This record gives sequence, structure tokens and C-alpha cells, in this order.
Amino acid sequence: MLREQSIPHSRPSARARKVIGRAILAVLMAVAGVEAQFGGGRFNIRVATPEDYDGEFHFCRVWFRSASGGDGGNWSVDYPRADINLSIRLAELTKTPVSQTGDLQPNHLLVRLADDTLFQCPFVMMTAVGSVYFDEREAARLREYLLKGGFLWVDDFWGSYAWSVWASQIRKVLPPGEYPIVDLPSDHAIYRTQFVVAQTPQIPNIGFWLGTGTTSERGADSAEVHTRGILDRDGRVMVLMTHNTDLGDSWEREADDPTYFYKFAATGYAFGIDIVLYSLTH
Repeated sequence: MLREQSIPHSRPSARARKVIGRAILAVLMAVAGVEAQFGGGRFNIRVATPEDYDGEFHFCRVWFRSASGGDGGNWSVDYPRADINLSIRLAELTKTPVSQTGDLQPNHLLVRLADDTLFQCPFVMMTAVGSVYFDEREAARLREYLLKGGFLWVDDFWGSYAWSVWASQIRKVLPPGEYPIVDLPSDHAIYRTQFVVAQTPQIPNIGFWLGTGTTSERGADSAEVHTRGILDRDGRVMVLMTHNTDLGDSWEREADDPTYFYKFAATGYAFGIDIVLYSLTH
């Protein structure tokens, strides 16, 4: 049996403490600069490079800028635990080969719409799209990605105003006259790719649910979950929109509270895995 061994140490000198303090400050300032660029603040951020892709599944999250009049959070909502946990469950519950890092963690990736690495991801996700803003180049690149067979899932935006913001931006990508937004019926293939899910669950963020015991984060304005899509000419879903629900929180927060886990995580994972498998097989 291994025993802990005490390691002798001494208090650094005043000069050493000053040097260490300056080094830590420099690191924090560098990290803050990166986080400011991407709108984060809680984690290290690295955008995907071509060398990251190995032919196996990567959970690809899209970084986007937030509109000044947007609603809700930003691209980093649920990141990175949701990306990691769904990748783990996908590997456990399906035969999908999931890319791993050297320390055997899921190799989830962050991509920008203007970068060529986007086209290495058959599946991408955006969260809190009630705040999204696309410029002309980003809209054109996303359109190219989708028409080449890519799949986008947007989640965790609540209420009519957040919907209007998202709709205004996705119309830059796929004009409604040519690519209308439609409601997906409950018998759509996306609900039974592997697991049979009766309907899109309404999942609130854990703090809201623990505080209120309810699921509609915007009251009457978000009482109904909408599952909508934009289809290609063959009827395949290119853009999936789960509005008035937060599937990502059921993955991110699975270990935070057992009651929340048992109430929301099983259905959240089942539907999430169905969506990923649909995106890879249709």
C-alpha cells in the first residue's frame, strides 16, 4: 500500500515571491486577453487546427460574436463539460468512434465559421443563439457548410425575443423563401435514430430548476418547446433548432445534483445521441 510522504519545503524569499507573483500575473493577463477575444472567462480556450482532426467523432462547438441587442448568454454556455460529457456517453452507448486526447479525454473542438476547419466537422453545435451575430462572410461560410452536407444544432434560447434574434441571423444564411423553417413532427426520424424519444423535453438550467421547481425559464413566453428545422432539397434536416429548452445543461450538470440527473439527464442524453447519430447518417 502506498503511503503519502511529506516533502520538506521552505517559504520563498521576498524577492522570489515577487518574481513568482509577476509570473502569475503575466499568465493571467495573457489568458484574459485570449478570453476577451472569444468572450469567455472561466476556462482555457483554443481554436481547432487541422492537426486536431483524426477521422473520429469530435464534438465541434461554434464560436460566435454576440449581438449588442441579443438575448441570453454567449457561445460558451455549457462549455466545456456538456461537450465532454455527451462525447463520453456517445462512446459508451453507441459504436461511434470518439476522438480522444493523449490523456484519454474526448477531443472536443472549438471552431470559427470563417475557418476551413469547420468543414472537418459533420456536426456542429451552438448554444444561447438568442445573442448570435453573423457578418456577411460568416453567413456565406455557414451556408456553404450546410449545403455541402453539414449539420447545425442550436439550443438553449428562450422566449419570443430570443427567437426573433436567431431567426434574423439564420435568414442571412438560408433565405426563408428558399429554405423555410418548419416544425418537426413527433414521428420524425430524429426522435428514434437509436433511442425512442416521445418529444423534445423541456430542460431548464439547474439553478432555475432548483430555485423554482419549474421548467419554463421565461414563464408563459417559453411555456411551449419548439423543435424546428431547415431542410435540404432531399428533406434532410440541415439546421435543428430546439427552442425553449436547454439540452446542454442536462449533460453539463449531470453530476451536480442527483435529483436533477434523474429527472432530466436520461432523456437529455437519449435525444442528444439521437441527434448526433442522425447528423452522421443522414
